[in-house]
Amino acid sequence: MSTQRCPRVSSNLRRGFCVAGLLCMLAGCALIHENGTPYAQIQPEQINLASDIHLARDGWPAARWWTHYRDPQLDALIDRALADAPTMVIARTRVAQAKSDVELARSGSSLQVSALALLNRQHVSASGFLGPFAMNDPAEGLTGPWYTEGIVGLNASLNIDIWGKQRAEIAASLGVSNARLAETSAVELEISTDVAQLYYGIQTTYQLIDLLEESRAVAAFAVEAHDARAARGLEARTQLEEARAQQLAAEQQIVVAQGQIKQFRESLRALIGTGPDGLPVIEPVALPRVQGSLPDTLSYELLARRPDLQALRWYVQSSFDRIDAAKAAFYPSFDIKAFFGFDALHLGDLFTHASQQINLIPGLYLPIFDGGRLNANLGGARAVSNTLIEQYNQAVLNAVRDVAQTGSRLQVLDAQTQLQKQRIDSVAFVRDSAEAHYQRGLASRLTALEARQPVIAEQVSLLTLNGQMLSQEIVLTKALGGGYRADPPVELKPR
Repeated sequence: MSTQRCPRVSSNLRRGFCVAGLLCMLAGCALIHENGTPYAQIQPEQINLASDIHLARDGWPAARWWTHYRDPQLDALIDRALADAPTMVIARTRVAQAKSDVELARSGSSLQVSALALLNRQHVSASGFLGPFAMNDPAEGLTGPWYTEGIVGLNASLNIDIWGKQRAEIAASLGVSNARLAETSAVELEISTDVAQLYYGIQTTYQLIDLLEESRAVAAFAVEAHDARAARGLEARTQLEEARAQQLAAEQQIVVAQGQIKQFRESLRALIGTGPDGLPVIEPVALPRVQGSLPDTLSYELLARRPDLQALRWYVQSSFDRIDAAKAAFYPSFDIKAFFGFDALHLGDLFTHASQQINLIPGLYLPIFDGGRLNANLGGARAVSNTLIEQYNQAVLNAVRDVAQTGSRLQVLDAQTQLQKQRIDSVAFVRDSAEAHYQRGLASRLTALEARQPVIAEQVSLLTLNGQMLSQEIVLTKALGGGYRADPPVELKPR
């Protein structure tokens, strides 16, 4: 009976040893110690404006927001900047690079096939394990010591993505690609608002120069009149010098304004990316009426409108996928390699049936001892993800702050503008009265003209307020995303 049971016991022992060995190998795999905890993200319901911020008109800016100003010069400048600006070229290049990275990640999970052709002229060592082949004995098939080996065939390999590492890496690359697209929209918004700011800075300065030239003309007439009176001894030179000082002050302001226009043009030229003679002449036009507005609440809508926030959300999503890939690296990986072709020591025998060679090599790789490399990689991926989450949270808070502050500034500027218009009406009454007295012969022309100076000064103040309101409206448009519309945002689920 013992002789009948021995083979059975031996077989059971072999199975037991195999199972035990496999369990030992699996137990020896690297263990996750550095998973960490994901940071919390700001929830949409936490994103709200203060309830006391209200503007004249509700509604979001349009996608091509600058076209509502109905200024062909501005349209042409922004379109040219979006096409040729160096920063736009860089942004589009980054998108192309991200798309290449996605294709590279996808290729890693696909079947890889390559052709192989090898010619190897070799001298066989008589002292090595191929020593017999160093002999020259044609009767035994030995023609050593020189051989010309030829190999021709196809290599193939396939990684079997059981634990999703490749899928996670592809998803991470897609996240970066989507983030780069959103960043391109952010660059477009930055360029378009910068061009509009510079353009209307030029237009505001044009109108300022017109007012200053009017003030200079009044001062020049006053200088002539006071000079004539002083020459006749009818008055002291004090009034003459006061008038001359006003004239020089106006001329000084005109010089400064003309210099500002040159600075604006150079900044615009550099932004568009054109040469010294590539910027067209900008003709003066009237400033548009400011129609800044805020929605009743920003909430989750802000996230879908701001390209910079969308880019950060995609970077956070990509970091989650990087964490998944880092976790999958702890598990066994499988691949299959294969070769089919011909291998012969003599070129004359290369394409014969006897020289056919077929290799099929399934592979199993277990990360047993790695010196902490995998845990360090996972810990680093988690740290990067948490950093991005905090950057996203801060960006959301900054976005709401920017909108709230800009809306508040617009309210203040609007109130100042209304008061300034009333001041102009009051000062204009004095001017009109002096003009009426002059027409009736009750006052001199000098008195009537000098009454215009306070009105011009108040008009300069009103122009400054209008320029500031227009600038803040553009800033608000940027803070609201400039009409950017994203696809439905991905749901962020930390892993």
